[in-house]
Amino acid sequence: MTAGERTSSGESLPRTVQHVYAPACRLRPLGSADFDRILELERVLFGAGAWTYGMLADELAALGRWYVVAEPAGPDAVAIYGPGPKPVVGYAGLWFDGDVAQIMTIGVDPHYQRHGVGRELLHALLERSRTLRASAVLLEVRVDNDAALALYEKAGFERIGLRRRYYQPEDVDAFTMRLDLAAARPGADGATEGPAGDGGPGDEGPSGDDPSGGGPSGGDPDRPVGDAA
Repeated sequence: MTAGERTSSGESLPRTVQHVYAPACRLRPLGSADFDRILELERVLFGAGAWTYGMLADELAALGRWYVVAEPAGPDAVAIYGPGPKPVVGYAGLWFDGDVAQIMTIGVDPHYQRHGVGRELLHALLERSRTLRASAVLLEVRVDNDAALALYEKAGFERIGLRRRYYQPEDVDAFTMRLDLAAARPGADGATEGPAGDGGPGDEGPSGDDPSGGGPSGGDPDRPVGDAA
């Protein structure tokens, strides 16, 4: 069961805002035109474990997948990036098997972490899971990713197991976490209804949370993908 976490390498990204303040973001469906940017973020966030073009294409084509991206929006985004298309600064996806939803990945540009982007992406995945009438949401997260654990626990996830040496090649264990949607009330994930970045750094978990996680790729549920925060 996947979706867990990965931490960023700290490398700089081209065309990425270098400012301390990040503009608000809006979410939209991930499309094929986003592939190059997603793969760029994958390499920065996940290094040797990054998805390739083929892996990403296979993942998006698989049954039951749902993916969104976050991009800067509003006057501040125009001031920083100018008019026209804005770069994708986060992405996330889930897999629904007809009963349980599984978070496959959450990734956030290092320069946008701790600005609420990861929190908004998680909120979108949970709302989608409720719309699909999933009974629960599962994920895996590194045991040493305190930020991600804080984000998920704030959203109501509980630790239900430990997977030894789940993250390779680092040999890092992963917690399996579960959110029971039948028991969880809407909005319990702690996300705001406004655009990402509305809340202060103290109210966001990991990626502002941005967790770093892991998930399956190309039908391999044991391949950590993640969410970088």
